[in-house]
Amino acid sequence: MRAPEIAESTEEERREYIRNTFKCIADCDMCGLCTVFRGKDPELAYVDYIMGKRDFLEVSGDYK
Repeated sequence: MRAPEIAESTEEERREYIRNTFKCIADCDMCGLCTVFRGKDPELAYVDYIMGKRDFLEVSGDYK
């Protein structure tokens, strides 16, 4: 599933997309999300996208 476009989605839809896409599986050695997001919760890492300030790919570029 692609990230919802800011202009075509609500804040809650974008938040739910981030929650579903970056679920914690409670196995840091297998997952690596904590390392990618430098210890931040994905909702915090993507807050600009969730709030509609920057698109998903732009925020994702911060964590490459």
